[in-house]
Amino acid sequence: MLKGLNPLLSPELLSTLRAMGHGDEIAIVDGNYPGVEHARRLIRLDGHGIVAVLDAVLSVLPIDDFVPEAIFRSTVKAERDRLDPVHEEMIDCCARHEPHRQVVPLVGADFYNRVRAAHAVIQTSEPRLYANIILRKGVIYPEQAGDHAVEKADVDPFTY
Repeated sequence: MLKGLNPLLSPELLSTLRAMGHGDEIAIVDGNYPGVEHARRLIRLDGHGIVAVLDAVLSVLPIDDFVPEAIFRSTVKAERDRLDPVHEEMIDCCARHEPHRQVVPLVGADFYNRVRAAHAVIQTSEPRLYANIILRKGVIYPEQAGDHAVEKADVDPFTY
């Protein structure tokens, strides 16, 4: 356990999130999703629902602001604009962390293909259907002068 970190952020998940680079994507999927078949790297968070895991991930992951769309959700079959309650909860969670970003629906194969290309997949035990989301990692901007930044010359990396 670490102070200030959501306990759902397991060592494996934290390592994966940290290893991702700008533009890499991570999918968070429900318990019915074919994670083993679609994942390049699969992280299991059994016993947890999608919204709790999404909230934990968004507490540490910056979302890409270099592109117009960086958060994607699956749809109910081919009904692009239908929102099940789980979709509304996921959108609300994203809005708390990234209020200026929209959650974009991706239908069927478009969503599946994007998951297959993702850096990693987090498989939850979410029982509700179509409860899947993809996040595109952004950057952490350096602090500007006057932002209480430590000047590079003030830090000696070899002094302990």
